[in-house]
This record gives sequence, structure tokens and C-alpha cells, in this order.
Amino acid sequence: MADGNPKRGKLLLIVGLALCLVAGSGCAVGPDYHPPETKVPTTWDGQNAVTPAQPSKTTIDPVTLVEWWNGFNDPTLSSLVEMAVRANLDVRLAEARIRQARAARGVAGAPLWPQADASALYQRSQGSSEVIGGGAIATAGALKNLWQAGLDASWEIDIFGGTRRGIEAATADLRAAEEDRRDVLITLVGDVGSNYINLRGFQQQIDIARKNLKAQKHNAAIIQKRYDAGFVGGLDVANTRAQVATTEATIPVFESSARAAIYSLGVLLGREPAALTPDLAKAAPIPPTPLSIPVGLPSELLRRRPDIRRAEAQIHAATARIGVATADLFPKFNLAGSFGVSASDVTRLSKWTSNFWSWGPSVTWPIFAGGRIYWNIKVQDALQEQALLTYEKTVLTALKDVETALVAYGKQQETRKSLAEAVVNNRKAVDLAMTLYLAGKSDFLNVLIAQRSLFTTEDALAQSTRTVDTNLIALYKALGGGWEKAGPSP
Repeated sequence: MADGNPKRGKLLLIVGLALCLVAGSGCAVGPDYHPPETKVPTTWDGQNAVTPAQPSKTTIDPVTLVEWWNGFNDPTLSSLVEMAVRANLDVRLAEARIRQARAARGVAGAPLWPQADASALYQRSQGSSEVIGGGAIATAGALKNLWQAGLDASWEIDIFGGTRRGIEAATADLRAAEEDRRDVLITLVGDVGSNYINLRGFQQQIDIARKNLKAQKHNAAIIQKRYDAGFVGGLDVANTRAQVATTEATIPVFESSARAAIYSLGVLLGREPAALTPDLAKAAPIPPTPLSIPVGLPSELLRRRPDIRRAEAQIHAATARIGVATADLFPKFNLAGSFGVSASDVTRLSKWTSNFWSWGPSVTWPIFAGGRIYWNIKVQDALQEQALLTYEKTVLTALKDVETALVAYGKQQETRKSLAEAVVNNRKAVDLAMTLYLAGKSDFLNVLIAQRSLFTTEDALAQSTRTVDTNLIALYKALGGGWEKAGPSP
């Protein structure tokens, strides 16, 4: 390429520098990314379901949902969440994906820098032998040695921005991976909270069943004595025994559910299922619901929900990849050069006469590719459209999640309030029915009905209390709360 002409060398240097300047200031082909414009409601429709008259209400105050689990004032719950964030396998998997995306961005940016390859060669060869008539060998071919070492370098000038668009796409992929980790954290702390609340709820149902069972056995003993004395018939005895057996049958179901919740918590913490059994098997009350929960405005959801932010990053990446595909329509400019030494004797490699070198610019331009570039651009256009539609669907789903959680949370509090009143009245009914029965003024069937109603409403109240808390956790998850201080990105 180069012949030692000083004028030509200067000219090539000027051309190379000009190309570098163009690369530094050149535009990047393809569309520039602009954040999608999304219309959201100004207020929450489900807000009306949670009125100030409720024991726990929502507010439109600015949202502060960092470490929302501490609002339950349960040290065990807070400890479980902290351990899960550190050890959960899904979180660690998401962190590995972040490292992968960060490395992929480094790969995408590598072509911006010159590429160089070093090489070395030793070759030993022998020429052909001269043959005389009759097959006799007159002279043997000479042995030759070749020693060679060199450096080849090239630099593709990113004039049309294909590489820069690739870096832009990889950066958006990295941001999407980081948002994915935050989404995993939201799901994780929500699952830990829900399983813990369910555990305490099942334990409370076990306690209620055992207390009712104790009372029913006491009544059964009284009925047995009255039967032995001839005051009542065998039907009353059979009914009391059936009631005792029915209540006993519910306890193993609750115990099984409680143990399953412990196992789920163990896996969420990245440990063996039964690892937490010694710490959590002892019953404890359901954590009290916080007095108020700020939900903020619907517009805040777009900035807070990581799945929405991830979907937006994916639009950015898809948009940048249109530019990567479009850049293939344009010529590619390269600066290439090589330098090396070559000699038949290794001792002569250090001499200047053994040196060889070349350098200069080159241009390649795809003139005909069978429509491959055109259709690849169309593919990227379609992928961008899909990413945009996915974003819109994600926003709508997020709004639906919040509205549903608001209504469920508010209505369940109404249910709990009514059940609490029912429990109070059923306890009175049990005492009154037993008094009237012992006085001979009422049928024993009324006692059975009152006791069955009391057990049913007490159990339903425990379930409702548990559901209020789990619905609140679902609301926290829908609002995108809890990840802000869950740990730095890897």
C-alpha cells in the first residue's frame, strides 16, 4: 500500500484524520428515542372503596413506600425480608443478568477502538530435488527457514453510528436488567410478607379451633352426664360427639397449611424448606394493619413501577437497533496497517532491512445483499412496535392492579368489621342458648346452632384479618413500593 513516498504518506494521514473527525461528529442513522407519551387517570377510582371511616385508610399523600413491611411493626417479618433480599436465588439470578448485560455493553463498545492482532511464524521447507535419467538423484533441494513476527491493526470509523447505536441498545438492555432486578425484589418481599401473614393467620385459626373444641368437649361431657342421669336422649349425645369430631377435623388442615407457609418462606430465603420451622412453628398474632397507606397519584406509577420502567427501556433498545440495522445500508470506512519483521535467520530479525510495513484507508459498501439489509430493518421496526405495545399493556395492567387492590383492600375491611360484630353476638347467643337448655326452656339443637355459628364466624374473622393484610401487601406490590432501599445493583 505504501511505497515510501513522503507526499503520499502525508496525504493518507490527512485523509485518516479527516475520517476520525467525521466519526466524532457524524450523525447516527436511524430514529432517535423519545419516551412514550401515556395518558393515565388523574385519580384512582378504587380510592372511593377505602373511606376515612375504615380502621385503615389510604391517602393521596406523596408515596413513601420504602421498606413498607416495617409498617406492620413485626420484627420477625422485617428480619425475614432482610434475609430474603440477601439470599434469595431469584434475586441472585437477576443480579447475574445485570452483570451479563453490563458485559454485553462492553462488547458492543469494543469496535469504537482500534483492533490489533500480533502474530509470529516459523516455517522450515525444502525445495524439489533434481532427478537425472535412470532415477539417480544428482542434487538435493535446499532447506529454507523463515522467521516472521508482526502486528496487524485496523480501525473501523463509525461514521454512520452503527456501533454507537449498538452501545445505545446495550445500555438500554442494561437498564432493563436493573429494572428486572427491582421487579424481582418487589415480588420477593411481597411473597415473604404474604406467606408470613398466611402463617400467622393459619396459626390463629388453629388456636380458634382448639378453643372451640375445648368448649365443645366440655358441653359434650355435660350432655353425657345428663344422658346418664336420664334427663336427655341419645340424640343429644350423638349430636355433641359429631360436633366435636367435625371441629377436630379442621385442625390438621390448618396445621398443614401453616407448615406449607413455613416451607415457602424457607425457599424464599434460599434455604431448605424446613430450616425455619424451629423459629416460626410457635404461634404469634397476625400483625396489625397500618393506620394509613399513601397511594399517590396514577401518574407517579409510571416512574415507580419497575416493570413499566423495564418496558420503556426495552422500547429504547428496540429503537436503537433500528439504527444498527440501518447503518448496514451505508459504506464502512476502515484504517488498516501492519508492521513486522521477516528473515531466513533469526539473528537477522533485529536488522532494519528485515522490516516490512503497510497502512491505508479502505471502504466497503454492500451493493447487493438480496434484500437482507432491507428486511432486517423491517424486522427491527416490527420489534420496536411490539415493544411499544408491550409498554402500553404493562401500563394498563399496572393501573388495573392498583385499582383491584384498592377495592379488595377496602371491601375486605368492611367484611372484617361485620364479622367482628357477628362474633360478639354469637358469643352471647352461645351463652344464652346453653343457659336456656340447662334450664329446660330450649332445645339442644339451638345450642349446636349457636356453637357452630360462633366457630364459623370466629374462623371467618381470622381469615378476613389475614386477607386484609395480604390485600394490603398486594396494594404495596401494585404501587411498586419496597425496592428503593432493598440493596444496590451488583
